[in-house]
Amino acid sequence: MLVEKELTQRILACAYTVHSELGPGLLEKTYEECLFYELRENGLFVEKQKELPLIYKGNISIDIAYRIDLLIENKVILELKAVELLTDVHTAQVLTYLKLSGCKIGFLMNFNVASLKNGIKRYIL
Repeated sequence: MLVEKELTQRILACAYTVHSELGPGLLEKTYEECLFYELRENGLFVEKQKELPLIYKGNISIDIAYRIDLLIENKVILELKAVELLTDVHTAQVLTYLKLSGCKIGFLMNFNVASLKNGIKRYIL
């Protein structure tokens, strides 16, 4: 079982590999597929477009309330973007996913940047 520090280091290494290979300017789906591949090649358990339900006040069940772009080892959420600028709405999305999923660590990654280090935000709930 990977400790969180090692897990996040491996995730970031895979993200940097994808960005180094592809650079900015492509569709989000392209980065998602390539990062999914890299993470799996590095021996991580990854679920893509993970559907999660929502129960509202114990009375209303919504089967597919949201989809997590990539869920790694059932611990870390990756929300991928390929946009000009990250906004507060993107941050809120990741924080909501963390809250609803029970995960503690999330990354918001914008691949549409010259240097990926400027496109990564880490969140801990």
